[in-house]
Amino acid sequence: MDSSALGGVSLPSGPDAKKRRVTYFYEPTIGDYYYGQGHPMKPHRIRMAHNLIVHYALHRRMEINRPFPAGPDDIRRFHSDDYVDFLASVTPDTLHDHTHARHLKRFNVGEDCPVFDGIFGFCQASAGGSIGAAVKLNRKDADIAINWAGGLHHAKKSEASGFCYVNDIVLGILELLKVHRRVLYIDIDIHHGDGVEEAFFTTDRVMTVSFHKFGDFFPGTGHIKDIGVGQGKYYALNVPLNDGMDDESFRGLFRPIIQKVMESYQPDAVVLQCGADSLAGDRLGCFNLSVKGHADCLHFLRSFNVPLMVLGGGGYTMRNVARCWCYETAVAVGVEPDNKLPYNEYYEYFGPDYTLHIEPSPIENQNSSKDLEKIRTMLLEQLSRLPHAPSVQFQTTPPITQVPEEAEEDMDRRPKRRIWDGEDYESDADEDEKPRHRSLNTGGQPMANFDMRGITDKVKEENMTDAHP
Repeated sequence: MDSSALGGVSLPSGPDAKKRRVTYFYEPTIGDYYYGQGHPMKPHRIRMAHNLIVHYALHRRMEINRPFPAGPDDIRRFHSDDYVDFLASVTPDTLHDHTHARHLKRFNVGEDCPVFDGIFGFCQASAGGSIGAAVKLNRKDADIAINWAGGLHHAKKSEASGFCYVNDIVLGILELLKVHRRVLYIDIDIHHGDGVEEAFFTTDRVMTVSFHKFGDFFPGTGHIKDIGVGQGKYYALNVPLNDGMDDESFRGLFRPIIQKVMESYQPDAVVLQCGADSLAGDRLGCFNLSVKGHADCLHFLRSFNVPLMVLGGGGYTMRNVARCWCYETAVAVGVEPDNKLPYNEYYEYFGPDYTLHIEPSPIENQNSSKDLEKIRTMLLEQLSRLPHAPSVQFQTTPPITQVPEEAEEDMDRRPKRRIWDGEDYESDADEDEKPRHRSLNTGGQPMANFDMRGITDKVKEENMTDAHP
């Protein structure tokens, strides 16, 4: 539906049947970062998603940007000075020296959040993409801005958490708040979006809505009765769910709740965290969503025609993360890709079916209709207590962050087809092989020695058709 019916912000691009101006941020070296042997978080999944996006020719329907790295001062807009100084200076070699060793526990760096080569460069790329996405929306240069390297929702002001070091989402929202009175944050990762909720728990200028597994599950927060405090009371919404959540049940909660949120809160901009660990078969997750069920959330939000930032997040079965974020990129630009995957650099990952979509697992949905109805009723009741569209006065509008202009990436230059030889990456269940084409300079910054902008042969446009509204 068009948000003009709700009295909210409406974009010039028109209702859902019309095209959106989509801008997309991708750092070509992002897949070179490596958390370590056996660690479930693998930035390589972002490179795999990007590779599918290019082979489906979705890049031709978007503006492509290489993010400008977020500087320490940009990151300090949310994070504490000493924490940022630590992240900017620590390396695997200096980890145990006196200066850094005493801070490891304080900043929760170690096991889940290891120190790896180029850690700060990784944080700068992730945060730079989300800040850059916000700037594009603020300038009205795009209707939808995508950063799959973003969505790291667990990071706290002075603490790493849950594989997340810098909270790019909070930094992106702070940038949006320079121009927009009210920002809605929605999180469909299987884990509660605790870092973002905590950052905005006391304000009505950001409403947070998190759909997540609750009960003996990381991070342990996100109870349905956690609703915000002070001026932020009723502006935090938590949707606690059980194992086996399927498409039908998820849609039956997401759509009515978000419909009511949009009507009551009337946000000027929306940020959607698309953590893919809520998909069926995730290595760490226990939900049972299909790619289409997951993407339905984006499809629904797109229909409101409000400026939209789309971010990544969790997701630990790499081939399915790539499938999901590729398909959601297609939803953003308004096309329906063919289910048969085009040949790509990581084709062997997607066997034996070599399809874009996955079948849900034959597991029990432990969310009963009765429980879901109770949750829906409680949350709609909470939303009824919201004053319609809280007013915000701007004395002066802060300056929009100036991001240096870079020429749009040329992604149609194609090197000769590279046949996957089974050596560069393991494609077994654990997917633990370290990326082989990694190269770091002495400053710990990644060097691009694997150009994902190139694709093989001529991409066939018939791989997709325009999506129907």
